[in-house]
Amino acid sequence: MRAIIDPKDLSRAAADVAPGVRETLNVWRNGKAMQISAAVGRNSDDAKTPSAEGNGGKSPRPRFLSPAGISSRTLAAVDFDPQQRIVSMVTRGFFSGRKPPTDADGRIPPGQYLEQGFPVLSAGPTPRVRTEDWSFTLKHGPRPVKKWTWAEFNALPLSRMTRDIHCVTAWTKFDTSWQGVLIDDILADAGIAPPTAFTLAHSFDGYATNVPAKDLVAGKAMVALLYEGKPITPDHGGPARLLVPHLYFWKSAKWLNGLQFTERDEPGFWELRGYHIYGDPWREQRYTDDP
Repeated sequence: MRAIIDPKDLSRAAADVAPGVRETLNVWRNGKAMQISAAVGRNSDDAKTPSAEGNGGKSPRPRFLSPAGISSRTLAAVDFDPQQRIVSMVTRGFFSGRKPPTDADGRIPPGQYLEQGFPVLSAGPTPRVRTEDWSFTLKHGPRPVKKWTWAEFNALPLSRMTRDIHCVTAWTKFDTSWQGVLIDDILADAGIAPPTAFTLAHSFDGYATNVPAKDLVAGKAMVALLYEGKPITPDHGGPARLLVPHLYFWKSAKWLNGLQFTERDEPGFWELRGYHIYGDPWREQRYTDDP
């Protein structure tokens, strides 16, 4: 699916889109899911662009015309799948607790707003992973280096991390408190240093996202097991999720079950569908073509 985040991309002149095309939009508005019909299309340049799979991970950017009565800002969290021709997103509480940033608040990256709640966004249904079924595997390429059960993983040194987090859908939440196992301690227990410069984080639902190895070590990232002192709920990625707080939050993969070192920077699920290969919120690296 292709995520549309910037409201500027959601309202385009009719000349920019293919005429006569209408789509079904599933949107979250005023706390309720609703379905509307809207004009959707691509501009002439996008129509010539190959698919993500055939273009090195670069997806053409969809164009939207806002339907009557639905503002482009309301559509800011909508996902567009150009293959299935439908727009959808799994989201709850997305518009609650919004607080506009102030000029003095330098903790909020450009294009973000301060969120008091903790919105739930996922690419698909929420898996329910029992801790007795959970395991974590560290790999170098296809070769397993070490595998831990839930009990073995929880016996590793636990660390605390309190950080601001930044979702690519434009919300920022301050001072989130996590407890888990630093990537440094996972590598130490496996007896290895990072063997390559790149990794893929893997999830129980088949999701994957790429993160450079340098962004995981030196205390920068952990496999989180607790949030605010309690087990992480399934909606927020429990029983264990990756936490890489200095990158957009889609890089902090939910329902984590493995970390794989790769020889090259391989794009993951969202990176193949138009998201940025790195995802620095302070540089607004949301889309593939953002600098």
